[in-house]
Amino acid sequence: MASISSIRLKCEPLRYLAFGSIAAGYAGIGTALLHPARMILVQNLTDALLMFSFDAVDDHFPLAAGDKLILDITTNKSVVNSFVWPEAQRLYVRQVLVPTTGSVALTVFYGAE
Repeated sequence: MASISSIRLKCEPLRYLAFGSIAAGYAGIGTALLHPARMILVQNLTDALLMFSFDAVDDHFPLAAGDKLILDITTNKSVVNSFVWPEAQRLYVRQVLVPTTGSVALTVFYGAE
């Protein structure tokens, strides 16, 4: 009989960056990833348009005030040879417009056997 392996969805601690720490230059949102990410949720909980980057150099995507981005990176894939956002990476944010309230939140999901 074949053994069936299941992958559990786990979540890293929530990462925040308060509006007062979001400036014209890129700032990292929390710490680097501890695990390869299978899904991420980015929420702009501020009152301003913000720009996000995966390398702190290039602009990769904007999010309007109150908007969110969900990336299901490994939809229906196994742990072996999966396309993931690698561990030790960070997400960065900068202002397009100046936020006066709120924060940015990053939720990272990973798989574990």
